[in-house]
Amino acid sequence: MANQRMKSKLIEVIDNQLNINEPECTRVTLDRLIDSGYKEQEAKEKIATVLVEEMYDVMKQGTPFDEERYCSKLAKLT
Repeated sequence: MANQRMKSKLIEVIDNQLNINEPECTRVTLDRLIDSGYKEQEAKEKIATVLVEEMYDVMKQGTPFDEERYCSKLAKLT
């Protein structure tokens, strides 16, 4: 993620997801990645890549956010 402003906003969205615990899979994924050895910031950046992909799919297909699809993609992060 070369654009620092965009990166900052994506991390802000992830922080909001974590603060309200919605979707729950964001917290589960963050904890799992940290337990696997990633630093918190690195883990959030990995989650952000999935968030960008999901946002792209939503905009391209003109469909609502699909929490199940998003969580499925997060579960595949290593």
